[in-house]
Amino acid sequence: MRYWMFSLLLMGASPAWSAHAYALWGAPRYPAGFTHFDYVNPQAPKGGELRLVSNLRVSTFDKYNPFTIKGNAPAYLSNLMFDTLLTGSLDETATGYGLLAEDVDVAPDGLSATFRLRREARFHNGKPVLAKDVKYSYETLIGQYTSPAYKTLLIDVAGADVVDERTVRFRFHVPNRELPLTVGGLPIFSPDWARGADGKVKPFDQVVMETPIGSGAYRVGPVRFGKDITYVLDPNYWAKDLGVRKGTANFERVSVKIYKDNTARLEALKAGEFDLMRVYSAGDWARRISGKRFTTGELVKGEFEHKLPSGFQSYVLNTRRPLLQDARVREALDLAMDYEWMNRQMFYGSYYRVRGMFGNTACETRGLPSAAELALMEPWRAQIPAAAFGEMYSPPRTDPPSSLRENLRRAQQLLRDAGWTVQGGVLRNAAGQELELEYLDSGEGSLRTVAPWQRNLEKLGIKLKYRAVDFALFQQRLQKFDFDMATIVFQGTHNPGQEFADLFGSKAADTEDSGNYAGVKSPAVDALIKAITTAKSQEELLPACHALERVIAHSHYLIPQWSAGTHRMVYNAWRLQRPETVPPYATGELWALDTWWAKLPPQTSAQPR
Repeated sequence: MRYWMFSLLLMGASPAWSAHAYALWGAPRYPAGFTHFDYVNPQAPKGGELRLVSNLRVSTFDKYNPFTIKGNAPAYLSNLMFDTLLTGSLDETATGYGLLAEDVDVAPDGLSATFRLRREARFHNGKPVLAKDVKYSYETLIGQYTSPAYKTLLIDVAGADVVDERTVRFRFHVPNRELPLTVGGLPIFSPDWARGADGKVKPFDQVVMETPIGSGAYRVGPVRFGKDITYVLDPNYWAKDLGVRKGTANFERVSVKIYKDNTARLEALKAGEFDLMRVYSAGDWARRISGKRFTTGELVKGEFEHKLPSGFQSYVLNTRRPLLQDARVREALDLAMDYEWMNRQMFYGSYYRVRGMFGNTACETRGLPSAAELALMEPWRAQIPAAAFGEMYSPPRTDPPSSLRENLRRAQQLLRDAGWTVQGGVLRNAAGQELELEYLDSGEGSLRTVAPWQRNLEKLGIKLKYRAVDFALFQQRLQKFDFDMATIVFQGTHNPGQEFADLFGSKAADTEDSGNYAGVKSPAVDALIKAITTAKSQEELLPACHALERVIAHSHYLIPQWSAGTHRMVYNAWRLQRPETVPPYATGELWALDTWWAKLPPQTSAQPR
């Protein structure tokens, strides 16, 4: 990638545009002018329908605006309706290729990134996508009405400037190699979406049921509230012939059906009411997904290996609660979980235990800290758990030579050290308060896995109550941090950056609806996140990631759950076809949504485009 001098722009000279992509590290996999990604079928026919099912955690929707805080937007709306300046590929990490932008240039000092928009780029209303629209989208996303995660993610962006009609420049407070990808991945939408009958742009929180005006391949089609939503392919989609879009968006219609009950959803799947569903339950996969359509070969169970980060799905302990502020208490809760028994008896051995935040990536931490890690941690030694300076944390095990009995003994000692003793047959602290906690869940899906843990905690004198609420209340209580414990599915990343300030930063701990559910407020953690975001090379990045992972893990803010190394999906083989190549960084059903196609009768097959 070649760079142009930032000073030339300030003097009014034209930049020497040249970059079709931006790679965080190294060079892009695909050269300028490439015709299509390797994992797509560029000759895939266009037409037919893909029938999906909504995740049960989003059982219905009450708005079309996916960016505001309150309410739920339809599944997949953001993926289908909003294009971005850059788009990634599914067979590499940390590279963005021009989509709305035909060119990207980063200043040599790393303090700005400038994007030149394609002349053919169009919104759904036919208007061109211009630099002022990019600026409007950015400023709206960091405004008061949107999720605070955007504000945290973009905290190091100083602003967006309209250089000319089709050129926009983002300015950065500090050099950060990730920021060009961050701003390049922002959804871009038209101000007309928020424009009222009087022609004025309304406050964004008042944009609720207005149909989004983006520039993506699909638009909102027929809707039956509470039942389903259908997206329809835009036949005039402006980017259909670009290399980054060739062989994608192959379905004429994408319908998303809504089921509020897992049993009803499974029966609908077996009845052939939809074409594809990702399966998260090991019990469903092993025992409950079968029937006539599987025997005939119409429905197929497919396990697709991937190289995605494992993420860190965890029980989150809210340290804003006084009972959970002592790390020894949190560690005792961890010691009471018998994961090995659960994996044998409940999961059919299909999962592996999450070990940290960066599993299955170069940032995954093992062994003793290196000299570079120690140099980052040493200034904060007084505020970092002593164990973080030793071996990397490993979740307690119960298989030989370990045992649940021994783990519970260790937990008892930690509780005694923290001031908890048995008084009158009840575990109490010095103030006489019982150690009673509430596990919050959206529905009763986790009761089966929490119950064995509850029984083990009872042996320690700890009462864990299970509270099931509807998803709307669950979401509201998470947003307000009104919970003791809950399960959160944190997505992993090969390229950690500013998003970790939202997950663990001190400022986010006091910001309602942030991602810092655990309430982490640590200057040491803040400093390590800053070291990650300011790293200028992988050699600087990796020690910072390792140090952060050590501190978070040994602080016991999270009790790690489990993950799988495959995407388990049921799909209709009579209605769907897929490319031969499974891209290593595909994300389950989004891979099918993006690159699969419908089997069409010869007389109705559309011509490849």
